[in-house]
Amino acid sequence: MEAINIKEEARRLIDRLPENATWDDLMYEIYVRVTIEAGLADSQAGRITSVETVRQQFGLPT
Repeated sequence: MEAINIKEEARRLIDRLPENATWDDLMYEIYVRVTIEAGLADSQAGRITSVETVRQQFGLPT
């Protein structure tokens, strides 16, 4: 994954928020961003579980 400038990305995220955004709105956007980045990193590192395996673990039809 390419290096990013956290300050620049934070400014872009804030600039996309509406003028009446709350701290909770900002915290949610940060949470979503971090969660997506973690998932992408896991995927790129091969730390994945197939849908079929998850369905079997939970007793769901495959």
